[in-house]
Amino acid sequence: MKIMLADDSKVMRQIQRRTLEKLGFPDIVEAGDGIEALQAMQAESKPEIIILDWNMPRMDGLSTLQKLRQTDKATIVIMCTTEAEKPRVIEAVKAGVNNYIVKPFTPSVLQEKLEETLKRCGKAMPVPAAV
Repeated sequence: MKIMLADDSKVMRQIQRRTLEKLGFPDIVEAGDGIEALQAMQAESKPEIIILDWNMPRMDGLSTLQKLRQTDKATIVIMCTTEAEKPRVIEAVKAGVNNYIVKPFTPSVLQEKLEETLKRCGKAMPVPAAV
């Protein structure tokens, strides 16, 4: 199952990548902003999950989500951001986000949100490879 990490912070993408790899998601692509994310969606084989930051340069996460949902309702999108105010969460839900993680988060929170979201979407978590 391919995952895209769209976040302007390289450090945050590295943290997410390490956690996801431990959870059994080795196929990960990265984007530094919304424009890169949308371009990668067209250029590469499409990810099944996007973990999307809200605050990014050039195109923020909400605009990216809105643009994506114009043509793609199936890709799972989890917003991962410091934007925790209820109106922002509601705005993201109305735009079509599947789940929401507030930064900072622990690896167990990321795992829990992924499991919850995949279950709700009728998909299973992968089995992590033996180390």
